[in-house]
Amino acid sequence: MAGVFENQKTGMRILFGAVIALIAASMLLYLVPQGPDTTEGSTDVIAKVGDQQVTMGEVRQQMDEIRRRTQIPPVMEGFYARNILNQLIFQKEIEYEAKRLGVTVSDQERADRIRQYVPTAFNGDTFVGMDAYAREVQNRFQLSVPVFEDLVRQGLIEEKFRKLITDGVSVSPAEIQEEFKTQNEKIKLNYVVIKPDDLEAKITPSDAEIKSYYDQNKSKFQIPEKRVVRYALLDLAQLRQNTAVTDDELNAVYKQNIQQYQVPNRVHAEHILLMTVGKTDAEVTEIKKKAEDILAQAKKKGANFEDLAKKYSEDPGSKTKGGDLGWIVQGQTVPEFEKAAFSLNKGEISDLIKTQYGFHIIKILDKETAHTKSFDEVKDSIRPTYLLNKVDKEAADTAEKISSDIRQSNKVTLDELAQKYHLTVADTHPVGPGEPVLELGNGQDVKDEIFHLRQGELSLPLHTDRGYIVMSLKQVIAAHQGTLDEVRDKVIAELKKSKADQLAKSKADDLDKRVKAGQKFDAAAKSLGLDPKTSDLFARNGSVTDLGSGKELAPAFALKVGEVGPVLNLGVNWAVYQVADRQEANPADFEKQKRDITDNLLKQKRDLAFEAFRTALEARLKKDGTLRIYQDRLASFGEFGNTKNSPISQ
Repeated sequence: MAGVFENQKTGMRILFGAVIALIAASMLLYLVPQGPDTTEGSTDVIAKVGDQQVTMGEVRQQMDEIRRRTQIPPVMEGFYARNILNQLIFQKEIEYEAKRLGVTVSDQERADRIRQYVPTAFNGDTFVGMDAYAREVQNRFQLSVPVFEDLVRQGLIEEKFRKLITDGVSVSPAEIQEEFKTQNEKIKLNYVVIKPDDLEAKITPSDAEIKSYYDQNKSKFQIPEKRVVRYALLDLAQLRQNTAVTDDELNAVYKQNIQQYQVPNRVHAEHILLMTVGKTDAEVTEIKKKAEDILAQAKKKGANFEDLAKKYSEDPGSKTKGGDLGWIVQGQTVPEFEKAAFSLNKGEISDLIKTQYGFHIIKILDKETAHTKSFDEVKDSIRPTYLLNKVDKEAADTAEKISSDIRQSNKVTLDELAQKYHLTVADTHPVGPGEPVLELGNGQDVKDEIFHLRQGELSLPLHTDRGYIVMSLKQVIAAHQGTLDEVRDKVIAELKKSKADQLAKSKADDLDKRVKAGQKFDAAAKSLGLDPKTSDLFARNGSVTDLGSGKELAPAFALKVGEVGPVLNLGVNWAVYQVADRQEANPADFEKQKRDITDNLLKQKRDLAFEAFRTALEARLKKDGTLRIYQDRLASFGEFGNTKNSPISQ
């Protein structure tokens, strides 16, 4: 660490800042860099920038870190993995470009950043020592010193590139004026949304129309192969009804899990919190006076603590619940709060309690001393889970015996198995590919097995929502052109949808013509059986429920009051609108908003400039062979899913 602080015998290197920007750019919750030498000897290198490597191990490590902090839906795993890979590659690209251009981070720059992010590393101007510093880094960021310091250096380098690229970006007066107008010019619309779905119920096709639609679209109404299977069911619900559970069994479970029934010292508390975080001393004094007044109200005879909490408390987590914090165990809250809460008796209200968050008033609803719940107290809660587990095990054992019988003899019949193991036998309705099998639960493995079965075969037991089933193929109904009688319901549904779509478009066109001809919007809409609405005033960056965003409704801002916009196709629905009112931007507000508008426009333009730099850098490094991505090695990693819009797809 020598050389970072010139006046210290022992210095250090550190940085964390720009990582937050990097994470936000890639939409990750958390990103942990690899420490030195983690890629040495790796066999799963998926990208190289010059002589720097990116490995699948790095991607997976960071995925694991995110999973520890939040649950990732399976459908999103590819998205996260692609963004992690993109970010790791970009880090290496920035490193390469910095080296090429001679962009470096000085010791003083690192020292300045230390004071920003780890002020406790110093006592005045004196470094607290390596051990204390390392503990602080671990506690704050859950990182080792080498990893943390390297991250700091990377962040400072990126900041320098951002400054180089975006310092020349500016915003013109015309752009500011246009954005001011965009944010402040508002309109109000009379509108109608016409939904074909709402019209279908009113449509009753005639027999002639049904037959005509069927004849014209006969090829659309093919009936796929359908199958009927006979099945024998080991019914879990029936087993549960017939399975007994003794107290001796439950007592054995109780003793095996006795720790689960140990109750610690705990209190059921409510509180009212007045926050002091970030307040001045004068403000804190005023807050304390207000808290004392609330305390006096709370301690009055007949006072409703919950109502006071809903009215005054500033704790968003408990305010709407009347201040209820639920059960609190020792060690769960800050010391001052805990000491007060556990010293109160049931029903008592504390004096003012000052913590790092502010002033608390605490009420104890209930209190329990540490103890172990007795068997009689908990046996009824043990019984349902134990019964389910017992039945599941018995059913699984029986299913294994059935599997053994089927494997040992291809001559065993469904009826023989049903008689031997007391199974219920029945037939399914004809089932087509992808159709639900209501009799057997809707598992995909059941659907697949139905269409894999051959005549005379028995399936092995399959686990379903109802229990374990064994199936045999009873009948195959070949695919064929559906007759009108067979597909009548489908024909009617499609015909009604088609007619409803046409009717919705026709009503929209009719309303448009009537209003443009001079009829009042509301009256014209109601005469067509439609429900007219009027929006609130909205700007281009606002929206209208059912219609869309201000950006999508941009043509409306060019219309005068009373004018009707073009008929809108909203995908499935149709809409007609008329400008009911407009509010021009008030020039007097311009100076008030100018600074914020300028700052926001600058940020947007700078972000675009940096993203353009990033894209151009990547393209150049690919073109000259400095950036290499090994597509064949990515194919075996499921995390990436669809790699569209990612560097790895280019």
